[in-house]
Amino acid sequence: MRIGAMLGDVSRSLFRRPATELYPFERREAPRRLRGLLEFEASKCTGCKICMRDCPARALDLVVVDKATKRFAMRFHVDRCTYCAQCVVSCNFDALAMSSDQWELAGLARGQFLRTLGREEDLAVIREREAASPPGQGA
Repeated sequence: MRIGAMLGDVSRSLFRRPATELYPFERREAPRRLRGLLEFEASKCTGCKICMRDCPARALDLVVVDKATKRFAMRFHVDRCTYCAQCVVSCNFDALAMSSDQWELAGLARGQFLRTLGREEDLAVIREREAASPPGQGA
């Protein structure tokens, strides 16, 4: 590269505003079709487990709360998910969706990357089961 051309680029850059953004303080709106955090609507879930079978990252676990009344919850491993949305496409009952506004998912502790999704009363039943079960055994 010639020095004259390089000096021209440098002089033009001196009078331009920076192209960077002050991210945590100035946020842009996320794109509408962004694939963010998984959302689960437990009232639409039938327990067919197609979402679990089709997930290439094995990031989903269906938890049966009460099979007779078709009450289910979903364990979502955020750290395993590749955000491909295959589970959303596979769900025939529209129980799963990808959020376009929850996309800031960084964290410091591994425990916060396991989320249990579902109705609040079902989540309370799951917490009671886990508290009653001996350590080392899941619900």
